Amino acid sequence: MSIVDLLSWILLMTGATFSIIGGIGIVRLPEFFSRMHGAGITDTMGAGLIVAGLLLQAGLSLTALKLVAILFFLTVTSPSSCHALARSAMTHGLKPVLDGKPLLDEKSRREEPNQS
Repeated sequence: MSIVDLLSWILLMTGATFSIIGGIGIVRLPEFFSRMHGAGITDTMGAGLIVAGLLLQAGLSLTALKLVAILFFLTVTSPSSCHALARSAMTHGLKPVLDGKPLLDEKSRREEPNQS
């Protein structure tokens, strides 16, 4: 087994591990925004490492060029889609939960008495 094959397998297995951890995060994290954050980061990292491992296996070829294009689009679209989902959720009234309490918007802060 050559060094390139070994490095390729390390990248593939690390990427698969990140993807599995992201899937577990979707199930285990408590609310929408933390689930989306955990899944978005591990999805981008996992897929990126898998594509990098495949790039090493492909060598210099047309397949490698296609994999570079896929890697580029993955690194652009995954964070953008997470941002769009979070923004849409905020627009439709879903607020992040911080320390067990929902985050208040400016209007709600002005209406609530100070509890200090």
